[in-house]
Amino acid sequence: GPPGTGKTSGARLLSRIVKHLGFLSKGQMYETDREGLVAGYVGQTATKVDAAVESSLGGVLFVDEAYALSQNAFGNDYGAEAVNTLLKRMEDHREDLAVVVAGYTEPMKIFIESNPGLRSRFNRYFHFDHFTPTELFQIFESFCLKSDFIISDDAKEKLADTFDLLYESKNESFGNARVVRNLFEKCVQNQANRIVKLKKITNTIIPNAIQISY
Repeated sequence: GPPGTGKTSGARLLSRIVKHLGFLSKGQMYETDREGLVAGYVGQTATKVDAAVESSLGGVLFVDEAYALSQNAFGNDYGAEAVNTLLKRMEDHREDLAVVVAGYTEPMKIFIESNPGLRSRFNRYFHFDHFTPTELFQIFESFCLKSDFIISDDAKEKLADTFDLLYESKNESFGNARVVRNLFEKCVQNQANRIVKLKKITNTIIPNAIQISY
């Protein structure tokens, strides 16, 4: 699915679920990507994959943007070596290792189809959709709640319009919750800039609501 939709958080929850179901002994999640698995020289890739697997035993090995392993951008085949080594280690440790791969929808389809071993071993899929404007607003509210901010009525109206526009103009790379977090941080910055300009600051003067400034 798209970025910022909770794929990594979902993998963390999955690691805890399979641990409590008794399928894994520890339930931790080790997160990595192409850089963490692929080396630049012959013979080093298998070592990096082995290290990642060792850190994941008893839990979940999470490979983000896994399709990068099949994208030969460096003129070598070390990504394919990483995939083949990983498939072998998955078989060796199938009793106490779970592997989750994640990334954009279409590139992940191509990645899974690039190797018969991937197709046979990765046969459970979770699809993450873009958040709706209402859900984006709820995420913004959760950021405010955690930081003890109150959203003014004017800000609520502007936020609703903003999230509608963002949703209508989204593409596959739209950041979803990450965009919301960036907007929240910008609002906090705007509020701080307003406060710092006050000549005298008291508890009654300090704004207690986040307002959007454009």
